[in-house]
Amino acid sequence: MAEEQGSSRPRGGRSAGGRPAEGGRGGRPTSRGGDRGRPDRAGGSERGRGERATGGERPRSERSTGGDRGRSERTGSSDRGRGDRDRTSRPRSDGPRDERGVPDAKRGGGSRLVPTSPRLPEPAIPDEVTGKEVPREVHHQLRTLSKENAEGVAKHLVMVAAYLGADELDAALAHAETAVRRAGRVPAAREALGLVAYRRGDFARALTEFRTVRRLGGSHHVLPLMVDCERGLGRLERALELASGPDATQLDPAHKVELAIVVSGVRRDLGQLEAALLALQIPQLKRAQGYPRLQYAYADALLALGRSDDAREWFARAADADIDLETDAAERLDELDGIAFSEDDLG
Repeated sequence: MAEEQGSSRPRGGRSAGGRPAEGGRGGRPTSRGGDRGRPDRAGGSERGRGERATGGERPRSERSTGGDRGRSERTGSSDRGRGDRDRTSRPRSDGPRDERGVPDAKRGGGSRLVPTSPRLPEPAIPDEVTGKEVPREVHHQLRTLSKENAEGVAKHLVMVAAYLGADELDAALAHAETAVRRAGRVPAAREALGLVAYRRGDFARALTEFRTVRRLGGSHHVLPLMVDCERGLGRLERALELASGPDATQLDPAHKVELAIVVSGVRRDLGQLEAALLALQIPQLKRAQGYPRLQYAYADALLALGRSDDAREWFARAADADIDLETDAAERLDELDGIAFSEDDLG
């Protein structure tokens, strides 16, 4: 989906590797400017983070989300006795099936699909939203739909991004669920729903959606979020196992940073403070600019070990690099220096 429907980064509280804020996990440092929602690739962008709208191959261990066909074939409960043709021609139940339909006769009976079932009432969309706001790659995914349906889904993805940015999660959920009802096989729609569920703290649902994104699209960019969902569900060992798999090596530098922050948080949850620090020692750490959240997380891990002088140095680095005010590194630095501010001073 969009790089960030509001934010596709693993989220967290003040501790970059610590407990989450606003229902998310994974160690996103508190932002001085608040959680500025930058729309995802389903409807915008989170400044420069190339979260792709495509999903990824599903690892063998994740095949349990495959849907109804897999269950019936394994158990033989409902399809036994039907012919092979019946089983193999039946669409897989990967999620809402409203995108399943009949060939669009106006387009010459091609492969574009139009919904065959009546639509449920949908949340309102402002007239100024056209759907053209979504990135090109999302438009490419929507080409499998009829023109009318593609335009409608694009508009709902734009609204998901907008409401995530405004932290209006109920409204975002309504648009994300509508997008999935209309386009359940489009990775951007599934990622939008996964991000909303993640922000709401519904980690089981988010994990299911992110797995589907990987299966449908072939990308692993949602891996840090999946690891953080496992963490949110209390499955810390599973989180570490997933983070250390071969797919992690295929991430781009920005997503490797997010994964390192999440893994550090998992180690801290396990009480492994030295390991939490070590998890953050990746090549991107020493870059002067570009990854202030990583530097912040490293400073916080140092502080947890009682290394306040070293922590101060890294909070200072994070503050210098954080030109977009993604973190509260400057405030943390002032705290270490014994400078206290009232809310009036900060406001």
